[in-house]
Amino acid sequence: MDVFRIIQKPLITEKSTALQEDGNWLAFRVHPDANKIQIKAAIEKIFDVTVLQVNTLNVQGKTKRFGRNVGVSKGWKKAMLRLKDGDKIEMFEGV
Repeated sequence: MDVFRIIQKPLITEKSTALQEDGNWLAFRVHPDANKIQIKAAIEKIFDVTVLQVNTLNVQGKTKRFGRNVGVSKGWKKAMLRLKDGDKIEMFEGV
């Protein structure tokens, strides 16, 4: 799998920015079929940082009502990455 298809987008939320300040953790939305080894290799190759730990979880889709019809939004996969002390990714710095 291509490294640029594995990492879909960064997750910039209040919780992820608090984790970044406390323990150098970052959050990304990743391809659902990617495993921890592929995610670690992709981040290290794209951003030239050292990843110490990778945690992944599958986020379930939410149910939505449209009048009397009920639908479900699509689920996705989230990856939490811990970087080595001193390593930073520039896109998260301005947040």
